[in-house]
Amino acid sequence: MRSLTYLACVLVVMGLAFWAYRENYSTQASMAEMLQVRREIAQLRDELGILRAEWAWLNRPERLRELVDLNFERLPLLPVESGQMLDLGHIDYPKPPPPPEVEDPATEVQP
Repeated sequence: MRSLTYLACVLVVMGLAFWAYRENYSTQASMAEMLQVRREIAQLRDELGILRAEWAWLNRPERLRELVDLNFERLPLLPVESGQMLDLGHIDYPKPPPPPEVEDPATEVQP
């Protein structure tokens, strides 16, 4: 009986060791994946910073003014005047569709 208890304890310890081994490697794999995701986030932030800088460079007022002057003949761009504004009440929005009719099961006639 005592040898059966020893054998059971050894098997339990081996099972726990195997479980700990697997958990250790799965944790290391998860940490490596998290590190990779953090690197990707840092790279995407750098790219976003570059894109924002390029957008700011392209939207410089003096550059836009030069483009407007260059294309003034093709694009009839004029300054905005106060008479060009409308109230939202003057806009004819489409009417929403009517809600579908739902039959009330209580009003149905039962045979």
